[in-house]
Amino acid sequence: MSELAVLPFEFVIDGPPVSQQTRRRERYHAWKAEVRRTAAQSWPAGELPVSDPVMLTITYFYVESAMDVDNIPKPISDALIGLVYLDDSQINDVVCRRRDLTAGLRVLGPSRVLASGFELGREFLHVRVDHAPDQSIIQ
Repeated sequence: MSELAVLPFEFVIDGPPVSQQTRRRERYHAWKAEVRRTAAQSWPAGELPVSDPVMLTITYFYVESAMDVDNIPKPISDALIGLVYLDDSQINDVVCRRRDLTAGLRVLGPSRVLASGFELGREFLHVRVDHAPDQSIIQ
């Protein structure tokens, strides 16, 4: 399978994220391991990590209170090293959002993977890795 066929790659993580700022380091490491385990279940068997620049998009669908959005990406990006991409230095763009599941959220045309997250009926994260947008500067 070529890199073009592998990306975009997406998966859902059940439950709330763990912040990179947590004082309980064992919880942080367990969270990273869970992210990697969950991603590995969806990554095509035998497929090597991509070597091209990528874009990481994370959406945290929460209920009641949400953690700071800027503390979410690092554990996830680190967990995917060597599985989805060779190194996190390949990440050229990061988009991280949080959306309240109780706020009358409307999602048009969700992917099958994202729809599976909504079917959980509780907090979850949707993670998508795609080709990085063109980095050319047009003047």
